[in-house]
Amino acid sequence: MSDSASTAEARLPKDLAAEKGMVNVQIDGVWRQVPKGTRMIEACRMFQVDVPHYCYHPKLSSPGNCRMCLVQMGMPPRPAPGQDPAYNDEGYQEIGWMPRPVIACANTVAENMGIRTHGELVEKVREGVMEFLLINHPLDCPICDQAGECRLQEHSVGYGRGHSRFIDMKVKKPKNVDIGPRIRLDDERCIMCSRCIRFMGEVADDPVLGFTQRGTYTTLTVHPGRKLDSNYSLNTADICPVGALTSNDFRFEMRVWFLKETKTIDVNCGTGANIIVWTRGETIYRITPRQNDEVNSCWMPDSHRLNFHYIDSPERLTEPMVKLDGKHQPATWANALAAVREALARYSADQIAIVASARMTNEELHMAMKLAHQHGIEQVTTVPRMGESDGLLISADRNPNTTGAKLVWRREDTAFRLSAIADGIRNGSIKAVLNLGEDLTAEAGLSTGDLAKLEFLASVQLLAGPTAEASHVVLPGAAFAEKRGSMVNVTGRLQRLNRAIEPPAEARDDWEILRDLSGETGPFLIEDVFKDMAAGVPEFADMTLSKIGDLGVPVTETGVTIPLLENEAARKASGEIVG
Repeated sequence: MSDSASTAEARLPKDLAAEKGMVNVQIDGVWRQVPKGTRMIEACRMFQVDVPHYCYHPKLSSPGNCRMCLVQMGMPPRPAPGQDPAYNDEGYQEIGWMPRPVIACANTVAENMGIRTHGELVEKVREGVMEFLLINHPLDCPICDQAGECRLQEHSVGYGRGHSRFIDMKVKKPKNVDIGPRIRLDDERCIMCSRCIRFMGEVADDPVLGFTQRGTYTTLTVHPGRKLDSNYSLNTADICPVGALTSNDFRFEMRVWFLKETKTIDVNCGTGANIIVWTRGETIYRITPRQNDEVNSCWMPDSHRLNFHYIDSPERLTEPMVKLDGKHQPATWANALAAVREALARYSADQIAIVASARMTNEELHMAMKLAHQHGIEQVTTVPRMGESDGLLISADRNPNTTGAKLVWRREDTAFRLSAIADGIRNGSIKAVLNLGEDLTAEAGLSTGDLAKLEFLASVQLLAGPTAEASHVVLPGAAFAEKRGSMVNVTGRLQRLNRAIEPPAEARDDWEILRDLSGETGPFLIEDVFKDMAAGVPEFADMTLSKIGDLGVPVTETGVTIPLLENEAARKASGEIVG
């Protein structure tokens, strides 16, 4: 054989794996290349090969205690002394298969390794694992809140036995246990996967859960004198693969197969956690986190996910109102808008102020500034809303779109005029205010007495309250789940807000209200508003709403980081988690 031929043979694709940090692994008879150090379960997942599991979660450590992810592993047999390894026609060593299975979640791949996720051995051990898990499990699927999204149901059908051989009495464990203000425990359903325990200890940094007793009597419990009261407790219900941990807020409210899922973002703080809004008809039943490793990983705070009930609150405003003789009366949109337009025309530009909100979308902020420019109004502001970061996902900036407001308005501080506007209201130099979604008495430092000094106050509002009561014209707007648009979070990531439900009764999308206040006949689509806005915002150049995608796009550098993601990156770098 010539030197060139031997060189070509030595440089087969399989031989290049090591140079790229890869290893050659046979998965169900097909040779693949995967990064060195990859866990078996992740190597299979890379090629859409399903390995059933319960305890494994890529964001948590791998205890390997459920044994559901058992696979058959093989390696080349060790050559006899004095013999060289033998290679087949493809250049691989023949694999010798081990007679006992291994767990795929905690073992990593190696060169020339074989993995079988099917076959008699694997199928028998999975049947055995499922049989043991179901020995004491109650047969209450019809009334279990986890029905429809239960891994135990799925895997019992896909990998379990067709019948049970257990004829003894089941061990009875605690049921309907109150372990925290937002979580309910049905211990009889627990399969001891320990996901909840690891999440509370590793992610929420509140190791309040643990196992007690032994064997078939093992139960999940909270530590003595404690409650599962962390602001991240509902994440344990998300990752529980069975119906052991359920949300008090969602429990027995609706079957999941009736619900529509809408991907959108959270608007309770500047982090902008990615979420799924679960609806039926025009009612929201729950909100859960959606994975985005650049924003919120797989998690979200309880306070944020539960803050949606105000949307169908009895205090919700659903029709325009105009104050006549000191009392609000229902009005048509045409009359209410005309009243606002007439007031804006009646006063000089320096007598008018617009109080916008960093809770508004980029498109709404753009339309608000266009309205201000149309009337020559310079007194335009947002209302800052600052708190303390919780060191995980809750940002110190409680407004979801402060960064977007800065980009759209081309100002570093969009709230710097707020103090001057408040002083102008008090001394009478500002006579008319257009308020876009803020509660001026709660957040802007104004009292009801201050608002009473205004000759005209128009408010776009969601809920009845002091500001709406003081307004001469009230225009019902749309909540975050009722609108489309975009926002930029504290790290500079442009994200998309999607409509999950329609606004109630006569309430309208805020950008449409602003368009109609300007007296213009268009635009008619939110995509056109984004296009018009992007023309003046370099960071949004060449972008459209559809191009933003489900996970968003970084558009600017803010220097702000999200603590939970930094913690996760450190754990991933140490090899504790897959990430």
